[in-house]
Amino acid sequence: MDFEFIKEFTPMFVKAGIFTVKLSLYGILLSLVIGIFCTLVKFYKVKILMPIVNGYIEVSRNTPLLIQLFFLYYGLSKFGLNLSAFTCAVAGLAFLGGSYMAESFRLGFEAVKKTQIEAALSVALTQGQILRYVILPQAFSVSIPSIAANVIFLIKETSVISIIALPDLVYATKDIIGLYYMTDEALFMLVVSYLIIILPISLVLFWLEKRMRVGRS
Repeated sequence: MDFEFIKEFTPMFVKAGIFTVKLSLYGILLSLVIGIFCTLVKFYKVKILMPIVNGYIEVSRNTPLLIQLFFLYYGLSKFGLNLSAFTCAVAGLAFLGGSYMAESFRLGFEAVKKTQIEAALSVALTQGQILRYVILPQAFSVSIPSIAANVIFLIKETSVISIIALPDLVYATKDIIGLYYMTDEALFMLVVSYLIIILPISLVLFWLEKRMRVGRS
């Protein structure tokens, strides 16, 4: 293991790591928005949107991110819609993550007892107030473990986006291996980089989950 080589190329991995975090953040935030929207459509049984949401969830969960990226980056251009590689990567992560977040929120929404909603209606709360003060706090608390797992999953899925030539950690690793044939060193830096990104997030999410669990008890 050539540690001088690792030291020399550490800045390259720092830059790639920052890019990966930025990409993950956008993808996760959008997937949360999509997940909540899909859950609300199914929870309130919006007839016009139900088939669209169900179809989206099935397509999203049953196709790999790699195929989704190919479609967004190469397929849409055939129809005259040319998106940047970064936009395609964010859209791909959001498209994939949205369906998983929807399932997480669905479990949380279903955990809210109907009697609580009926009690809220009896004191003249509007549907918006019920959603904000009764349903969402409890649903979010129940959903935290599943949401946390999805967040980690999406960060790890960013390893696929190098296929559309974005400078993430995997792209940097392949670049070094291709140019210098320093496979062990490149893979070592890749593993350490993902650990530095994911481990603190996992610990924070674990702490948040414990806090929520204590609050429910």
